[in-house]
Amino acid sequence: MAGEIPDLIAEARTGTGKGAARQARRDGMVPGIVYGGGKDPLAIQMPFNVLLKRLKQGRFLSTLFNLKVEGQEDVRVICRGVQRDVIKDLPTHVDLMRLRRTSRVALFIPVEFINHEQSPGLKRGGVLTVVRAEVELIVTAGDIPDHITVDLEGRNIGDVIHISDVVLPQGAKPTIDRDFVIANVSAPSGLVSADAAEA
Repeated sequence: MAGEIPDLIAEARTGTGKGAARQARRDGMVPGIVYGGGKDPLAIQMPFNVLLKRLKQGRFLSTLFNLKVEGQEDVRVICRGVQRDVIKDLPTHVDLMRLRRTSRVALFIPVEFINHEQSPGLKRGGVLTVVRAEVELIVTAGDIPDHITVDLEGRNIGDVIHISDVVLPQGAKPTIDRDFVIANVSAPSGLVSADAAEA
């Protein structure tokens, strides 16, 4: 289970429709809607500055959040859309979808590398070049891994580590069908230039 699901704090919005949404924006809030999960839609609003900061951090559409709304049970949500002002490109509305524990979602999961000291290639001065520090996986909302682990034991200079070399958590699968590269062990730059000089 992912260690830290970030909180997203919002408040229930009274009134719906354009007038209420405009009023929310005048108050420095971004209106939104929470739907799905077998429950009625809930009109919400969240502080503009908080949402903008989250958007600038990136991955907003593929991050699972714990939505906290006063007077409501905490619920897991994923953003399904952010409407933006066509001129200023600033958020004007947000759509959040509730997730059941059995829901399948695409999320970016960090890659952790272990056993550096058991890699002959790294011991000889090789360099671990990380191509993907995180991998987009389709996972079950109730069973999201903290990270996936790449074991470097026995890896030599020139070895390439593909997604197929990694043991993925049960039920998780990559969003990309091809066998993409996660990292490789490359020769140190000094060795590369010496080889080039000989050639």
